[in-house]
Amino acid sequence: MRFPLPRSLAGQLFAMQAVLVAVVVAGCALFTYVSDRNQAETAAQRQATAAATAVADSPSVRAAIVAPGNPSGRLRAYADDVQRHTGVDFVTIMDPHGIRWTHPDERQIGKRFLGHIGPALKGRTFPETYTGTLGPSVRVVTPVYGSGHRVVGLVSAGITIDEITAQARGQVIAVAGVAGAALVLGGIGTYVINARLRRHTHGMNAAELHRMHAYHQAALHAVREGLVMLDGQRRVALINDGARELLGVGEEAVGRGVAELGLPAPLTGALLAAEPRVDEVHLTADRVVVVNTSPVASGDRRGTVVTLRDHTELQSVMGELDSERGFTQALRSQAHEAANRLHTVVSLIELGRAEEAVDFATAELELAQTLTDQVVGAVSEPVLAALLLGKAAQANEHGVELVVSGDTRIDDGLLPQALAARDLVTVLGNLVDNAVDAAQGSPRARVTVTARATADALLLRVTDTGPGVDPEHTDAVFERGWSTKPAGPGGRGLGLALVRQAVRRNGGTLELAQSAEGGAEFTALLPLTTTRDGTP
Repeated sequence: MRFPLPRSLAGQLFAMQAVLVAVVVAGCALFTYVSDRNQAETAAQRQATAAATAVADSPSVRAAIVAPGNPSGRLRAYADDVQRHTGVDFVTIMDPHGIRWTHPDERQIGKRFLGHIGPALKGRTFPETYTGTLGPSVRVVTPVYGSGHRVVGLVSAGITIDEITAQARGQVIAVAGVAGAALVLGGIGTYVINARLRRHTHGMNAAELHRMHAYHQAALHAVREGLVMLDGQRRVALINDGARELLGVGEEAVGRGVAELGLPAPLTGALLAAEPRVDEVHLTADRVVVVNTSPVASGDRRGTVVTLRDHTELQSVMGELDSERGFTQALRSQAHEAANRLHTVVSLIELGRAEEAVDFATAELELAQTLTDQVVGAVSEPVLAALLLGKAAQANEHGVELVVSGDTRIDDGLLPQALAARDLVTVLGNLVDNAVDAAQGSPRARVTVTARATADALLLRVTDTGPGVDPEHTDAVFERGWSTKPAGPGGRGLGLALVRQAVRRNGGTLELAQSAEGGAEFTALLPLTTTRDGTP
């Protein structure tokens, strides 16, 4: 017959533990009973031996036996006193042939003793368990010596098995009470533990927990976004494949503290923060990630759930979009200025000053064409040429002159495919934007760009006439969030961090120094013989 098992895992554990506790308690009770029974029989044997030897060694008993006549009358009172004071159930004194002189039942006096007397006749005291007139008993038979060490009688004392059982029964009742109390306490403890387990497992059985764990693992590996779970000590309790890829860590990250993962300081601070973080942009060695953190409270243990989204490609696209937006604004401004100049030319013609109109238009064309010819003649790489022309227009809108140095030279097709045009836009575009911001308001607001390619390296140098950078901030200037400008709607302090990330990704170097005009000078050197990951 099969007994139905509880459905939930907690219920199954409770049933198993209850049965286990009951079996253990029953086994202990049985062992205690058997042990107490054996101890009771051993104690009864010692008690009977003491009583029998005491009677056999009594001088009055020996004298009564060797005296003429039937010694039964003289011995009965003595045997009754010994039986009463020693607690044995019977004391039988008999002759060497086993004929009783005393017995608790007077009707048995004069009859033959039921049991073995042979060893006692040979002078040995021996115990035995035998069924006599009083029922089964543990008895001892010992000889009584007369003169010349001759056996003149025998003494048997014993305790019935019923009496031994009654003594053991009392102990068993006490053991049963203790066992019952232990069973009740064990059941209560098991119920409390399993009630808590039932709350934690939501009443699910083992198969459901296994299936949920399988779904959990599949979901963790399938989700492309990064997921990190930190425990109350800010150690990594769980991390999925996406998070390991975004953070650049391996499976050994589990169990390690966040500070031991070797992440950038701002990102480490965000993961260690107690308050929630929402859509914060951070940089790793080669990626831009959006970080969200949410604290989790579970009893006394607190942890944090961290989600990571790869923002690298989107950030690059946004940079290009910002450049395109700048180009559009520059073109709009130039169109506005061109319309003003065209109105001026038309007005001069209407006033009959055709020669002045021609001179005015020619001067404007020569000014615009000079920069275009200079950039296109020096930089044959179309992406960099377009970027410099657009940045020149943007700088002009901010009242800053953008100058391309005379030693700028990059031939078309010289740059390898491993050096992505997007990285060039990130490096040079952000350096120029940063220099334009710094140069605004200076007496001679000017930004100088140098782009020169050799056989094995591309040099990009941007200098400005701004206030420069305090030497104490030389390392901090490349950290995310560092800026000398007030934060705008989109935040500041990300451009130079992206520049350093792009340079490192391509195996290059980035240096900061003071320019000859007092401003800052950023120099990026990108190897032309490296692969995408920066290895030779």
